[in-house]
Amino acid sequence: MAVTEADVRRALEGIKLPDGQLLAGSSRLSSIMAKDGKVIFAISVEASEVNSFEPVRLAAERAVRGLPGVSQALVGLTAEKAASGASTSAPPRPPVAGVSRLGDAPKATASATQMPGVKHVIAVASGKGGVGKSTTSCNLAIALAARGLKVGMLDADIYGPSQPKLFGVAGKPAINAQRKIVPHERYGVKVMSIGFMVEEETAMIWRGPMVMSALTQMLRDVDWGELDVLVIDMPPGTGDAQLTIAQQTPLAGAVIVSTPQDLALLDARRGVAMFAKVNVPVLGIVENMSAFCCPACQKLTPIFGHGGARLEAERRGIPFLGEIPLNACIREYSDRGQVMKMMMEDNPSRESLRKVCQNVAMQVFKEIIKSPAGPVLEIL
Repeated sequence: MAVTEADVRRALEGIKLPDGQLLAGSSRLSSIMAKDGKVIFAISVEASEVNSFEPVRLAAERAVRGLPGVSQALVGLTAEKAASGASTSAPPRPPVAGVSRLGDAPKATASATQMPGVKHVIAVASGKGGVGKSTTSCNLAIALAARGLKVGMLDADIYGPSQPKLFGVAGKPAINAQRKIVPHERYGVKVMSIGFMVEEETAMIWRGPMVMSALTQMLRDVDWGELDVLVIDMPPGTGDAQLTIAQQTPLAGAVIVSTPQDLALLDARRGVAMFAKVNVPVLGIVENMSAFCCPACQKLTPIFGHGGARLEAERRGIPFLGEIPLNACIREYSDRGQVMKMMMEDNPSRESLRKVCQNVAMQVFKEIIKSPAGPVLEIL
């Protein structure tokens, strides 16, 4: 029997908010998506209310999971205004935390929730799509795992998940006895992506609250086990999704990926500025597609220009982490889900990738050496 929105609302009828209101009839409840046994919705809260509303979230999740026909329930807490049409019994709330009209973002480090078992979290970001951010983050995770670290990869790009393809893994992840999602594992890296939950050609036509809810779920309800480093493949841009991750995750630092041309660097600057606003250290900039490597003669041709990311790093006083050439083998190995082979076999990009990964690791080490978890990267 298919689960409907009405079924979900009935299941939530007995759940009360901290102020005594019923969740089902309040303006806190977002629109509900129920399809193919999956139920997704969010509870709107202020940043200061997250802890007090966590029992409400857990109770709502348990109630929905108990419905016949429900195979998965994703319930998140998000600082988003409730959808129109909901009850207006609660007084209006101020603008969304972290997205004020003047662009002032709250600091991430004060309110970030620690992830049990995860020592350090690195975000790999870009101001725009198409610059090779996902491929770079995939290679970084594999390179760190190859050095003996326990590594996880979180694909946070809800609208365009790439890590399932890059790692060559597919299928819905298992749920353990604690009702936690068990990530897939390949090349010694634990991998979680929304791409495991939906068909490859399904369009994720979700509004902001649904995206925030899914991100929160993947941050909160995945059984990562013990990790030295969790690499987050960030969605492109500097919007709600990026702020949610920056605010809810104790980031050790961020790596910015850009191509050399001015058009890409304009957006990379915005990424640097966003992390500065939320007090996340920028570990450095990677220049991807720095030059085209001819497969016949191995000559490098800077078709997108060259050196722009290095100059930008110098201008801002942040580390330049290296250049990665545009090479046919990167596309071939990535499309086949065989990125590990690219790092092992002789090809023009291997040494460039290794140098970038080494430089990133050293920058992470500098940021975490004074942390309570200790300098786990000293073996590099």
